[in-house]
Amino acid sequence: MMLRLPFLKNPPLVSVVRLSGAIGMAGRGALNDASLAPVLEAAFSKGKPDAVALEINSPGGSPVQSSLIGARIRRLAEEKDVPVFAFVEDVAASGGYWLAVAADEIWADASSIVGSIGVISAGFGAQELLNRHGVERRVYTAGESKSMLDPFQAEDPEDVARLKGLLGDIHDNFIDHVTDRRGDKLDGSHKLFTGEIWLAKRAAELGLIDGIGHIKPTLMARFGDKVKLRRYGVKKPFLSRFGIELAKDVVAGIEERADFARFGL
Repeated sequence: MMLRLPFLKNPPLVSVVRLSGAIGMAGRGALNDASLAPVLEAAFSKGKPDAVALEINSPGGSPVQSSLIGARIRRLAEEKDVPVFAFVEDVAASGGYWLAVAADEIWADASSIVGSIGVISAGFGAQELLNRHGVERRVYTAGESKSMLDPFQAEDPEDVARLKGLLGDIHDNFIDHVTDRRGDKLDGSHKLFTGEIWLAKRAAELGLIDGIGHIKPTLMARFGDKVKLRRYGVKKPFLSRFGIELAKDVVAGIEERADFARFGL
């Protein structure tokens, strides 16, 4: 039996959750709301932490998963009355920055890449390739927009206009999220929502982050030298450890690598 002495105060406790990889991808990182839900619940609840720290290294990904994860972080922070600090590593861009903005404060390394507040959709057109090789494309639909942006058919201006409308609406949601969370910290004289990226020093000047700082010294300065960090993360499924899902992990890894490469990483 453990004897608890009421006059001995426990050192401050900060839960640390690592958010690394492309958002919404299947496989290794599993950086999506379903996989992170139990991790975040534990981080905000176990041991009554004084704060939760997010280690973020993400080039972005699914806007929906970014929104779901960010909303869960805010919900738990308010329910448990626990402050949240984000610490950016190589990059917090696009959806990665969405996650960072869910924190009350954002800190980064001097060479961290931050921003990319925009939305992108990319594809290809291969109808000429089919024609050159005598391949006939046959598509049957019920609903005139069902085959929108089919890469094996000529681009339809109405489809493009429709897609740009969707992207614009998602972009508006992103802007609303950033302005709601960062508020008066943002430099209103600069165009922040064009998809541009910045290094951390400039991002701090623009109000996108709060300053330059690494996780341990920043938390020690805030909570004292005896602060204790307790880490939480997504556990790999049992079968994946034996290579059962190796092919899926390889494909996800290639796609994730391409996302990071957009930022020179």
